[in-house]
Amino acid sequence: MDILPLNKWIPNLKKPLVIAGPCSAESKEQMLATANEIKAVDDVRIFRAGIWKPRTRPNCFEGVGEEGLKWLSEVKEKTGLLTSTEVANSQHVELALKHNVDILWIGARTTVSPFAVQEIADSLKGVNIPVMVKNPVNQDLALWIGALERMSGAGINKLAAIHRGFSTGDTSKYRNLPLWQIPMELKRLFPTLPMICDPSHIAGRRDLIAYICQKAMDADMEGLMIETHVNPDVALSDAKQQVTPGLLDEILKGLSLRTEFTADRNFEQELDHLRSEVDRVDREILDALASRTEIIKRIGEAKKANNIMPLQLHRMDELMNKRVDLGSELGLGKKFIKDIYNSIHSESVRIQSDIVNDFKVKK
Repeated sequence: MDILPLNKWIPNLKKPLVIAGPCSAESKEQMLATANEIKAVDDVRIFRAGIWKPRTRPNCFEGVGEEGLKWLSEVKEKTGLLTSTEVANSQHVELALKHNVDILWIGARTTVSPFAVQEIADSLKGVNIPVMVKNPVNQDLALWIGALERMSGAGINKLAAIHRGFSTGDTSKYRNLPLWQIPMELKRLFPTLPMICDPSHIAGRRDLIAYICQKAMDADMEGLMIETHVNPDVALSDAKQQVTPGLLDEILKGLSLRTEFTADRNFEQELDHLRSEVDRVDREILDALASRTEIIKRIGEAKKANNIMPLQLHRMDELMNKRVDLGSELGLGKKFIKDIYNSIHSESVRIQSDIVNDFKVKK
């Protein structure tokens, strides 16, 4: 993908790029009041507001529609902030362009539909407006990449990805699990792609937003999209996850912006030494896994000879409990140990199943 660096389409950029504004445009007064207070927060460059709101069930507030685009235009005229809104179809694109919205974004519910994304891409051909693409609701990196590729295929090179977390069904403190490894893998595959974090949708509650913002900065993300409302407690949508402009200012001032490199030679030498230690331990781990795999193959041969099934659930439960207890004694997190041994056990069952069923064991 041909991707223009963020500083080429956001002039005088400082890190992080901050996008702030209400979840939904509710009234002209709410928009202007929020925008005027946000303007006083030095780091904010872009004002966001939802004009069309995709709701799970009917008869909920679904946005004010085109009228809200007029309010966005007035916000830009009176504050000088760039404006951004979500589009979900070609009609939304046409109306947003008609009202000179500066930046569009594709929401998580739209990203899951290649048909909808392609419709938007087709409507943007010949119009190189910046487009930000949120990750799909589910854990599907290919869908996220596909949506970005469709925008790129339409000639959009002012592209950014928005990490807003994933719906997994798991119970946690988050509204949507951050699963940081997924946006980091996207960044690894496309190093020039700007990555913006949406802590509001990850958190679902305002008291977690500062923490998630710092995590995003520690992961070297380029920007933050934070839902901000002049009076969030009476917001018509997502009230619990919106912050006031005053709290937004506190959150941004509290961020610790770390660098990837330093000119301190002593520190670099210490880091190189510690990394070599990590490399050594990783080799020991891989050697141990290779030895374990050979033992698993021998177990598979023994099960085959005695007509025993590859999967034995009681053994798995017993092993998992013992490993979790041992890991806890060593100061390791229970979920971490469970995730590791679930992967190890799945591979063990696959190997044994291939042996028992006379399939060729993959190396």
